[in-house]
Amino acid sequence: MQLRLEMAHTSEQYVSERGWASARLERCPLHPHGGCGFARHGTYTRVEPPGTQIARWYCRQGRTTFSLLPDALASRLSSTLAEIEQVLAEVEGASSVEQASAALRPDITLPSAVRWVRRRLGPMRSALLAIVTLLGLGCAATLGGVRASLGSPLTLGELRARVAARLASLVAPLGFGHRASVRRARDGPFQHEAGPDGGGQAR
Repeated sequence: MQLRLEMAHTSEQYVSERGWASARLERCPLHPHGGCGFARHGTYTRVEPPGTQIARWYCRQGRTTFSLLPDALASRLSSTLAEIEQVLAEVEGASSVEQASAALRPDITLPSAVRWVRRRLGPMRSALLAIVTLLGLGCAATLGGVRASLGSPLTLGELRARVAARLASLVAPLGFGHRASVRRARDGPFQHEAGPDGGGQAR
């Protein structure tokens, strides 16, 4: 189970300062009163950014592993939220997804670039639609629309913090729920499954 590690650092700072070493999960999210054999369970490696490790814990009684994902990193996708934010900004400012894809990934063929963009764009459109609905913003389900409605040029990491209590039910890569498929994201809003908000205290 993925939980949020509240951290203002960039992904580069997280790696250079070994943020996973100082990450703390004070109690088991499943058994807050203890007695379940909850203990630190090492780290796992992410491909991007290079050198990234994610701290994790294990509940023996619940047979569940918990990991703390810093705000700078995308969930269930080897990427950073800053990179995904760049994709959203490029698409929202372009005349088509194809134009944005060509600008973002000139190093690969256009069909491959479009697929790369859609893997990020589709789930984020679902997440933004859910956030607009949850917060009652009454704006377009775009990064620009959410920023204008909240009156702040907030980053995706800051947006994750705004909806921290709902992350378990928001789709990845912003939230910690299962990723919406590209087909689902294009055909209509993704129906989020209800899930626990999590009770671990991370810092």
